[in-house]
Amino acid sequence: MNIGIVCYPTFGGSGVVATELAKTLAKKGHTIHVLSYARPARLNTLDTDITYHEVSVNSYPLFEYPPYALALASQMVNLIEFQDLDLLHVHYAIPHATSAYLAKQITRERTKNKVPIVTTLHGTDITLVGSDPSYKHVVEFSIDQSDGVTAVSDYLRRETYDRFDIKNEIRVIPNFIDLERFQKSNKSHFKKAICPDDEKVIVHVSNFRKVKRVPEVVSVFARILKNGIKAKLLLVGDGPDRQKAEQQCRDLGICGNVRFLGKLEQVEEVLSIADLFLIPSGSETFGLAALEAMSCSVPVISSNIGGLPEVNVHGETGYLCDLDDVDCMAEYAVKILTDEKLHATMAKNARKRAEKFNQDAVVEEYIHFYEKVSNGVLEKSG
Repeated sequence: MNIGIVCYPTFGGSGVVATELAKTLAKKGHTIHVLSYARPARLNTLDTDITYHEVSVNSYPLFEYPPYALALASQMVNLIEFQDLDLLHVHYAIPHATSAYLAKQITRERTKNKVPIVTTLHGTDITLVGSDPSYKHVVEFSIDQSDGVTAVSDYLRRETYDRFDIKNEIRVIPNFIDLERFQKSNKSHFKKAICPDDEKVIVHVSNFRKVKRVPEVVSVFARILKNGIKAKLLLVGDGPDRQKAEQQCRDLGICGNVRFLGKLEQVEEVLSIADLFLIPSGSETFGLAALEAMSCSVPVISSNIGGLPEVNVHGETGYLCDLDDVDCMAEYAVKILTDEKLHATMAKNARKRAEKFNQDAVVEEYIHFYEKVSNGVLEKSG
């Protein structure tokens, strides 16, 4: 198939999933056109079956804010007409699904081309941006006008139906993991450099936004140290709460045990030396960072909100705690870090659980879904 994929280029989950989907589809023999306003972070290799198209938005004195959605729709029209697309897959409802609908109408009028549109919902396009009353009707219309709709978790599917009057059927196709890339590897030299006294390694990976609760990660870690466990905390990523977390480390007097590593592309190298992964997020529609840790055989302690319980199984791959319950997370962390047998069992279970989200298998689900959409066999619900 000749497929167009539209996504944001950021480090967030939607951009990562869209890019990895494009790369895997290309490996399976499909021709892929990736459309975004900048090159996606993970589209960093040359592939003859993937073409990147950049959306350029010109500034005019008349517009206080450049009309990105219209520029995007125009570029979509170009792709559909001149690349002869079989299907257009947009990630994130706003404005991608809206722009796709407009592009579909334009090409239908001009060329009678009826390229189907698949929209994948990822999270904040529903729970945050989409819930803004000023966007509600646009979101509902755009989702219902899509020829096929998927969500990355059952939680997100339920939230979408609860928050909006959606008549389209939403199919759950989860996020996925590259099991070959994300697996525990021998990084003993790296661990020895960071942990010369064989300390335990706790890791957190995020964009350091308020919703990720990085200060809670620091609080949990401080409690781990108070229980007499020699440990180091590695914080991967950057964002608004970094300074707050740094100041918290100073106030607690634990700076010598905490390393801020910034944004890293090869996060699997850090996960390979981790003994525990913390993700106390206040909102997580799937939990891709947790899945990446689990794929590297790292037990996870997370909040029990959103899609995290669909990834992290309480008592098997780690533990779930109520939101903001730092004491619960610290207690479970100490339990895992001081019981070698329990840790080994959970590490093994984590990897086994991650294998259920095998990239090749999930991408095959997408291909099957594309075929159903293209053949017009999907039915409306309700």
